Amino acid sequence: MKSTERFSNRVENYVRYRPGYPPEVLSFLTGELHLKPSWMIADIGSGTGILSEIFLRNGNAIFGVEPNNEMRIAAEKLLHHYSNFKSVNGTAEATTLSPHSVDLVTAGQAFHWFDQEKTKKEFRRIGKPGGPAVLIWNTRRTDTSPFLKAYEELLLRYSSDYEQIDHRHVNETVLSKFFTSYVRKVFPNSQHFDFEGLKGRLLSSSYVPLSGDERFAPMMAELKNIFDGTQQNSTITFEYDTEVYTGTLD
Repeated sequence: MKSTERFSNRVENYVRYRPGYPPEVLSFLTGELHLKPSWMIADIGSGTGILSEIFLRNGNAIFGVEPNNEMRIAAEKLLHHYSNFKSVNGTAEATTLSPHSVDLVTAGQAFHWFDQEKTKKEFRRIGKPGGPAVLIWNTRRTDTSPFLKAYEELLLRYSSDYEQIDHRHVNETVLSKFFTSYVRKVFPNSQHFDFEGLKGRLLSSSYVPLSGDERFAPMMAELKNIFDGTQQNSTITFEYDTEVYTGTLD
């Protein structure tokens, strides 16, 4: 399956159960980059618009560049009331945007899907000379609670290629090659779910089996056991480190 098609049958769960980004992200970028509401931003791999909406609320005009039809349509529905949002059918490597047309290029929860060399070339083409780029991930903690440890073990047991596509492979070596120089900032983030929410959060991931797969029933049974054994007041907590990387590409 192409990476651009991986989430086609996950969109509803993605919209409902994926985490947003804490407000500190915008405050940090405003201070670090002197981000202004007048800036034009290209949000690459914009998906259902989770990151785009942060900047839309700030007053920025956004090109939401997304190759997956289902994800792009979901963003168009969710963000239709923002007149400064323009949905674009494009990829990180070929955005279709005009040269030097944006003040800032961003990617939220998406850069690890890109061809990094071609993406760097495209980011430099569409960004204004010397303009910044921002990469953001909500990185799920895997060992800070009994629930998170058990959830990680479940993913390793039942996922198809979780370890291969994990965004944690984007390490310092990769980032140093992509950016000329960069700054990293981390903010805590979290989600709280009942069992139905936990189920939806799991099924929003492209690497876990869906109904009809022989692994689905035993995976869901184990998920229920994990929830029952670790819940507090019928709730479990996902803990994240929201990692923000910003720098220049020249």
